Amino acid sequence: MAKIYLDKNVYDAALERIHFIFDEFDDVCVTFSGGKDSSDLLHLTLQVARMRNRLPLKVMFIDLEAQYRMTIDHVEEMLSRDEITPYWICLPLNLRNAVSVFEPHWCCWDPKRREDWVRPMPENRGVISDSGFFPFYWHRMEFEEFTREFAHWLAGEGKVAILVGIRADESHHRYRTIVGYRKSRHKNRGWTTWLSPQVCNAYPIYDWRVEDVWAYIGKNGLPYNKLYDHMYLSGMTLHEMRICQPYGDDQRKSLDMFHRIEPNTWSKVVNRVAGANYGSIYSGQKMLGYRRGIGLPDGHTWQSYTKLLLETLPESSRLQYQEKFATFINWWRTQGGWQGDIPDVSDPKMEAAKKAPSWRRMAMCILKNDFWCRSLSFAQTKKRYGNYHPTLNRRERTRVKPGAN
Repeated sequence: MAKIYLDKNVYDAALERIHFIFDEFDDVCVTFSGGKDSSDLLHLTLQVARMRNRLPLKVMFIDLEAQYRMTIDHVEEMLSRDEITPYWICLPLNLRNAVSVFEPHWCCWDPKRREDWVRPMPENRGVISDSGFFPFYWHRMEFEEFTREFAHWLAGEGKVAILVGIRADESHHRYRTIVGYRKSRHKNRGWTTWLSPQVCNAYPIYDWRVEDVWAYIGKNGLPYNKLYDHMYLSGMTLHEMRICQPYGDDQRKSLDMFHRIEPNTWSKVVNRVAGANYGSIYSGQKMLGYRRGIGLPDGHTWQSYTKLLLETLPESSRLQYQEKFATFINWWRTQGGWQGDIPDVSDPKMEAAKKAPSWRRMAMCILKNDFWCRSLSFAQTKKRYGNYHPTLNRRERTRVKPGAN
């Protein structure tokens, strides 16, 4: 989809969008991570809320426990303001762990691991640590599922806009979130996505570049996460700086910065998250499937190497990969128009574009610890490791307004 440029700067456009959201919805909530993008979005939304006398502003922050101390310092700085109603979530949630094949997910604030928690439970205003607080919550529900259900709970019988600080130039996945032609939009605004009749996501800074993010902070002298200063001094570029859940498939690339920047926190992280130290050493190298210099062991084809790798995995991970690989092969044979056996290697350009199957693609999937097989064009599914609750579908869950008994 071609870009259409407007006759205004991104700052004015963002304020205009946020004003539009306040006009259109009964309630507004900003999702906050402590990162630069969500910080900018929060500052902008507070600016508009002050102008419109719509304070206090609701803000949701999901505390993932094993985070940088400097991130938590910035969260405390922002959520302690009287003009904010904070929802500081400290509940056991299921999170992706891309640095371990033995524990492909880990649980923040796991009550069984209380003695190993990286930080003690916060006691700040707005902290929610009682598992019975939300009627929709169950133990170790997925992070993504929680955010959706929280939005429905917040909406109650009305309509709520959830403001999310994602930008289209961060990744192809986020670009598709904005331009996706199949999604339902509010009044044809491409930067909105209806999740249900009650909940709409909005991305007011979707067209900002990273330079715009820092220009807004610098020109206005706004508070920001000082972790970025340390990342910059360590040699990272503006585009490489990521501070969200550092053990995910994309975020693990900068995991080696953790022990350099906050060694005291890192020592606790290693004891808390399986594979964290391994990930900090090998992320970005061929040990985790990044293609620089990777090749076949002597005497193997990519097919035999893939089968060898499968044998080294724990049973739960092996079954996951086998199921995905079988679906992958079947799709190419029945719908992808592939005749004959799956080749060891296809044309590299076709493989990179995901337009051809090969056993090399499957082997690389294992090496990268790509548990959900995104590199084979799969998406995450719910029914894994007991985190999907079949008796609590969306129609059956009780919707309770905030503050209701």
